[in-house]
Amino acid sequence: MATDSSALRALAHDLGVSTRYWGWDGTEKDVADSTLHAILAALGSPVASDGDIAAVRARRERAPWERTLPPVTVMREDRASSVPVHVDHGTPVTVHVLLEEGGRVDLVQGEDHTPAHDLDDTLRGRARFLLPEGLPLGWHRLVAETAAGPAEADLVVTPARLTVHEQYAARRAFGVQAQLYSVRSERSWGIGDLADMRDLAAITGARHGADFLLVNPLHASYPTPPVEPSPYLPVTRRFTAPLYLRIEDVPEHRSLTEVARQKVELLRGTVADRNTRGDRLERDTVLEAKLEALEELFAVPLTAGRAALLDAYRAREGQGLEDFALWSAIAESVRGTPRETVLQHLDEEVLEQARTELADRIEFHVRVQWWLDEQMAAAQAASREAGMPIGIMHDLAVGVEQVGADSWALQDVLARGATVGAPADQYNQQGQNWSQPPWHPERLREASYRPWRDMLRTLMRHAGALRIDHVLGLFRLWWIPEGHRAADGAYVSYDHEAMIGILALEAQRSGTLVVGEDLGTFEPWVRDYLVDRGIMGTSILWFEYDGEGKPLRAEDYRTLCMASVNTHDLPPTAGYLAGDHVTLRHELGLLERPLDEELATDAAGREEVLDVLRAEGLLAPGPAGDVEETVIALHRHLARTPSMLLGVSLVDCVGERRIQNQPGTDEEYPNWRIPLADPAGRPVGLDEIATDPRTARLLAAVREGIGGR
Repeated sequence: MATDSSALRALAHDLGVSTRYWGWDGTEKDVADSTLHAILAALGSPVASDGDIAAVRARRERAPWERTLPPVTVMREDRASSVPVHVDHGTPVTVHVLLEEGGRVDLVQGEDHTPAHDLDDTLRGRARFLLPEGLPLGWHRLVAETAAGPAEADLVVTPARLTVHEQYAARRAFGVQAQLYSVRSERSWGIGDLADMRDLAAITGARHGADFLLVNPLHASYPTPPVEPSPYLPVTRRFTAPLYLRIEDVPEHRSLTEVARQKVELLRGTVADRNTRGDRLERDTVLEAKLEALEELFAVPLTAGRAALLDAYRAREGQGLEDFALWSAIAESVRGTPRETVLQHLDEEVLEQARTELADRIEFHVRVQWWLDEQMAAAQAASREAGMPIGIMHDLAVGVEQVGADSWALQDVLARGATVGAPADQYNQQGQNWSQPPWHPERLREASYRPWRDMLRTLMRHAGALRIDHVLGLFRLWWIPEGHRAADGAYVSYDHEAMIGILALEAQRSGTLVVGEDLGTFEPWVRDYLVDRGIMGTSILWFEYDGEGKPLRAEDYRTLCMASVNTHDLPPTAGYLAGDHVTLRHELGLLERPLDEELATDAAGREEVLDVLRAEGLLAPGPAGDVEETVIALHRHLARTPSMLLGVSLVDCVGERRIQNQPGTDEEYPNWRIPLADPAGRPVGLDEIATDPRTARLLAAVREGIGGR
């Protein structure tokens, strides 16, 4: 039985699913009915007939009348609000707030003339209680009292505006952007780790005056090889990859027996030669060696003081940590089997058995996360000691693998039957499928947004700043139904007031500056909203144009943003100037226009930007000459903008040319496996960066341009 298209589209609209959207080419596009059917099914509302549509509407209409309080109320501190309360018609009710820090606020009842609702032959009435502005920030409890007993729900009061960035209003800041895994030292195990992050922050902060160090997401992948190379496709966004642990910096390393110490040294020796390879990184081999070393560390008994610190860490991270360790132990136990098949069916019987039989392995994974947390804290402390006012800026990925720790532990708030991606754009004209399950808007609200909050708290604990990849996903995400092409999806909306509000609340409490990557297709009001809430945006030089389609002049850049010349999805500036990204996309079959046409269009766009620099006197008239001089000129141009933050990619500091990631590809290109190297492809180590004249010249130009320390 078919559904009426207009009724289907009206229902989709009411459920927050777009039926039309604006494409990157400026044309408005219709979403196919088949796509809407599939997305509604993923939202838990499959409709095969007009009767199904009516049933979904009826179910949604009765839902609020079935409960006394909404599952959560999120409000701003500067705006009065109200909360609806549903009780049997004529039943007296009072409502008060129990404040997070103690105390009580009694609420005043306001007017609500909503007619009573017949709910299964019981009349239900609606009262409305007023929430005054000025309530303290925090996670409070609403309590509705009736003769039948109390009902409770969360009340979250969020800041009107995140103010952490205001300290940089008068003094701009700059920092280095690095793919941590690609930055090795002589002490590394073939992959850049948290000790390398600590040292890179110290070097760029103390020697070059940098204010922050932005690194790629450090989220965990599978606990055993093979692991996903993309840092943007983890199994969890809350916890950290053991790959980044520096074995020798774990305090228990000092208590190893001589035999165990020698074994750890031998294990490092099996991968140390990879520190000097410039072609490709090998995560799996490195992880194998580190896991063996971690077993030696795990065998060391904890002192009473260390055990107390571990207990404090467990108490702080709570059930989320225990769930992650349980999942990791199970995932580890099925190594060598089709692990995705096993991990997709973790029923309670399997979990109970694992809690008993794998108790020691669960403890192992808890302890590894504790060690990682300690090294994250040490890196942030070192950055501050080196003079960085911000320190480490961590990165939050958009989502997680479809079979992973979060997709299991958070399955109640994730949607099935669809993945997250992006519609077609000028850089990937076939769209992108990131193979990640999206938040389910309604179920996340039913959970009071606590999964979102808990993740933010863990990430912000040792972060001076947090970058939110694709921050527009807090407003809407591009859902791709299973079996559909990436371009054949639709946008699904989220309660951005709640998502951004909670982000601002947790950042304000932890003193964390927030930078949202707000690139791509979006409605104009979105950036205005982010500014209003104190969330910084992102400006990439090559993407910044004015209303007439001309490259943006330096003085016209946004103030509340982090500006940079490039991003990890583009080649380093040296490669971008040569058009490497276009040639690569042609070789991979990602272009829909002839190569010559794409190259010409891209070259023309670059020349328009370089003409702005020529007009500013930063480049001489005529064709661009020396590549390093052009790179420095581009950064001097950004230094003239009013943007509060300026990011300088480490690849540009050393002259690297190879792209880290080509969107829309998997094994066709070695994404996320390119070591840091110079223009000739020779690997550049962390110790070289400390004295590298090319790095010093670029960072000095930026520092002088913004008047830095």
